Amino acid sequence: MEVICLEEAAFYTLIEEVVKRLKGGEATASKQWVNGEEAMSLLNIKSKTTLQNLRDTGKIRFSQPQKRVILYDYSSILEYLNRNARETF
Repeated sequence: MEVICLEEAAFYTLIEEVVKRLKGGEATASKQWVNGEEAMSLLNIKSKTTLQNLRDTGKIRFSQPQKRVILYDYSSILEYLNRNARETF
């Protein structure tokens, strides 16, 4: 049996990472394309019209592999959020 020793800060960092992965944060980050519901959740919007407006104005990238299927680029959603972020005083 091996014993692994960790410093307190490293232990808590490890615990936070495990909790994040269990909640699904890591799974979403690894996806390149997300559906409309996931995109709306990431953008914290409730309206499909707002999502369509972001798509139509070219603010976020999307792909339409089939007539009724629209997927959104995860990285472009993050870029959009970063572009609109405001620095604190």
